[in-house]
Amino acid sequence: MQLEPRDLQILDLLQRDSRLSNQDLADRVGMSTSACWRRVKALEEAGVIRGYRAEIDPRRAGMAFHAIIHVRLVRHAREIVDRFVAEVMRHDEVQDCYATTGGADYHLRVLCRDLDAFNDFMERTLFQLDGIANIQTNLVLRHIKAPGMPGA
Repeated sequence: MQLEPRDLQILDLLQRDSRLSNQDLADRVGMSTSACWRRVKALEEAGVIRGYRAEIDPRRAGMAFHAIIHVRLVRHAREIVDRFVAEVMRHDEVQDCYATTGGADYHLRVLCRDLDAFNDFMERTLFQLDGIANIQTNLVLRHIKAPGMPGA
C-alpha cells in the first residue's frame, strides 16, 4: 500500500488518540467522513493499522518496576531460539521483545510490581533456560517518549 500524506496524518492522529470518532478524524484531516472511513479501513486491511488498545500508566496500575533486559544466547541453534521465544511469549511481565544485532541478541522490556516480583520472574524464567550466555539488566528511571505521550 502506498501511503499518502493524509494517510500519515490519520496514523499520527490515531496513535495519539485511537478513540477519535470518524467525524473528528475526518474534520482534522480535511476529508469527508465516508472517505476517511474508507482510508482507515484500507489501512486496517493492509495491516498498516494492526489494532487499537488502551495505553496504561504502569505505576498507576501497580507495576512500578520497569527494566530493559539484554540477553545474549550461547548460540543460535533453532531449539535454543525456539525455547527462548516460547518462554518470553508465556509471560505477561514481558511487554516487548526485540531480536537485535550488536552485543545482545534480544532486548526485553519488562514490567513488574516491584523488585521482589522482578527477582521471582527472573528466577522462574530466564535463569532456568539453557542456552543463555549473558543477561544484563538496566532499570528504567523515567519514561521520556513513546507514541501518544504528550510532546511525542
